[in-house]
Amino acid sequence: MGQKINPLGFRLGTTQSHHSLWFAPKKNYSEGLQEDQKIRDYINNYIQKNLKISSGVAAGIACIEIQKRIDLIQVIIYMGFPKLLIEGRPRRIDKLRINIQKELNCVNRKLNIAIKRIAKPYGHPNILAEFIAGQLKNRVSFRKAMKKAIELTEQADTKGIQVQIAGRIDGKEIARVEWIREGRVPLQTIRAKIDYCSYTVQTIYGVLGIKIWIFVDRE
Repeated sequence: MGQKINPLGFRLGTTQSHHSLWFAPKKNYSEGLQEDQKIRDYINNYIQKNLKISSGVAAGIACIEIQKRIDLIQVIIYMGFPKLLIEGRPRRIDKLRINIQKELNCVNRKLNIAIKRIAKPYGHPNILAEFIAGQLKNRVSFRKAMKKAIELTEQADTKGIQVQIAGRIDGKEIARVEWIREGRVPLQTIRAKIDYCSYTVQTIYGVLGIKIWIFVDRE
């Protein structure tokens, strides 16, 4: 049962909460969803384009939380390495906010952007997937990349991790799925707090899909 649906949606209301917090009439609900997607896509594209480190590792966005009121949109960006966006570049956040307002064309609503740092960044699947994607783009062996990711996760005091890569791995003619697991990952236990992400990376051989399950704790 736990393998047939999204692990985050499976646990909504128990260990997982929504990343978008707002209410809207039924006729405006789809517009609100599209607006949230535009905000997340623009922030992801902006950071990937402007904040790459020299080693090729991305800045690391764990998640983007959006809270809406009648006259205010509050965006909270949870980052693993926020110094790349803040230190020495005080105008970058203002520029990001102004560009998002132009993209959304929100005249009657104020937009605020806040950045929060994650204490253990490699304990979050999105940041870990970006790390693996960077390794695969640099043509590092997929097994070496997965094992290194598991080592980083163990330093973040997690109870278990499962990493899966699918596609034309190492440029083989036939696509296949490779996975590795370390520790416990109880996907069918609803009260087990499991973080999950699905990430795609473009390589010279084609698109590879990365899926990561991390068993954080049990409520």
